[in-house]
Amino acid sequence: MTSPNRSKPDGLFIIFLLSLALLIFHCIFNNRYGYFRDEFNYMASGDHLAWGYVDQPPLLPFLVRVSRAILGDSLRSLRFLPALAMSATVVLTGLIAREFDGRRFALLLSAVAVIVAPMYLSDGSLVTTNCLEPLLWMGCAYFAILAVKKDPRYWVPFGVVAGLGLEEKYSIAIFGFAIVVGLLLTKERRVIVNKWFLIGGLLAFLIFLPNLIWNIRNNWPFIELMRNIRAAGRDVELSPLDFFVQQILLIHPLAAPIWITGLFALLFSQRLRQFRFLGWSYVISFVTFVLLKGKNYYLAPIYPMLLAAGALMIEAVICRGHSSSERERSDRFQPTALSTSLESGRCAPVLSAGIIVVLLVSGALLAPFVVPVLPVERFISYMNSSPLKLPRTEHSHESAQLPQHYADQFGWEELAAKTAEAWSRLAPEERVDCGIFAQNYGQAGAIDFFGRRYGLPRALSGHQTYYLWGPRGYTGNCMIVIDDDKETLDRLFNYVELVGTSDNPYALERNLTVWICKGSKFGSLAQLWPRVKKWR
Repeated sequence: MTSPNRSKPDGLFIIFLLSLALLIFHCIFNNRYGYFRDEFNYMASGDHLAWGYVDQPPLLPFLVRVSRAILGDSLRSLRFLPALAMSATVVLTGLIAREFDGRRFALLLSAVAVIVAPMYLSDGSLVTTNCLEPLLWMGCAYFAILAVKKDPRYWVPFGVVAGLGLEEKYSIAIFGFAIVVGLLLTKERRVIVNKWFLIGGLLAFLIFLPNLIWNIRNNWPFIELMRNIRAAGRDVELSPLDFFVQQILLIHPLAAPIWITGLFALLFSQRLRQFRFLGWSYVISFVTFVLLKGKNYYLAPIYPMLLAAGALMIEAVICRGHSSSERERSDRFQPTALSTSLESGRCAPVLSAGIIVVLLVSGALLAPFVVPVLPVERFISYMNSSPLKLPRTEHSHESAQLPQHYADQFGWEELAAKTAEAWSRLAPEERVDCGIFAQNYGQAGAIDFFGRRYGLPRALSGHQTYYLWGPRGYTGNCMIVIDDDKETLDRLFNYVELVGTSDNPYALERNLTVWICKGSKFGSLAQLWPRVKKWR
């Protein structure tokens, strides 16, 4: 495959400018609402550094801890990490398009398509395990492209990124598996026995090994968690058609022709035949997530490479048509007119600009659904007047006034304040042995974070990794219990007093009760602890 002349402008400078604009956009708007439920979990986990947690590998909690140490823990500071990761993903998408031998328009189109994708806008605005996935998945894709196209030694950084990806979220294993199968299904299968490929695989395994050992020592808690979630029927299960339709919504309906074109190009185009294994990797990943009943966003990190391939094909069509018309007007007998136009990156100006503008405008119309650019009341009106209905991934989200990623940013400060009210009713000698028990990591993490201003101790919970942190020496004879009922508490304690109810009309969890409980009937809290375990 002929490489483009790198001495000519190829559009990377404007890609850097776009990525910078995206970073600034997120930094302006990402503090409009409140802390997201999962963000409390990552901060709490970062305060208890380990090689693994019940619901995740260790990389993101570690990065959150480093980020807080450097930048602080305001919303903008905390969310600088995902904003930076998505801006880097935009640049990486441009680099992938360039390695596909795309010119300026292909780089620009693929980058803009990533910027306006609702899922990626969401990834850049919240700290979740999704926020690093596109960068890590596409890091693997990029080094795989370089290894196949230029030098097999690029399988070494491929292995490093894959190993880091496994330490961030386990689902990248499916993408890695799909790439291997894709290689086996194409003529590139010869790289499987290349020493650099094997070294890369070994590095990925060694980087992942500490978490693997942690899982073995703790009896595979993540597998138990997934089994419990499946048994409880927590998640909305999608048919293959529904899963596909929701991919279109997540990546933006108007970007669907781009990535679908890219998929077919990777599978069938002679121009991209060297990278056919990437097309197969999408098909295999899609089928795997459908069979595993995965959530709709599990496949989202894979699309930048398809957008890059699709942009390349669209660029070829637009530039071919433009150069042909110019050739007829100037000198129909100049045989190099087409190659000159392609080399310079000049495409039909009205059509190419129109595509970019339409994507940007439509992206701006969808942005309020995933980035809090509007005050909450205005967003509710905007959402209710829109024909677009956001999919819900869990049944518990279906009754919320707001989408879950917004609803879970409300109510936490009110909960901490009501818990502090209960704490204030205790005598100083009672506080020494009075624990605060929450039903899930969102409630517990909110107490850990906001409770500092009230002098509250760290919370206890049986949910996910909080269970592994145990009762921390509390006897259980005095407890402040969040979100429970009097009938249950009366069976456990001699004295039960309702302090009040915490509520926020926009929150996913409404009417959270706060109780003071004294005089345990269950013995010690250590004896009760196995019964509070909640991994689902």
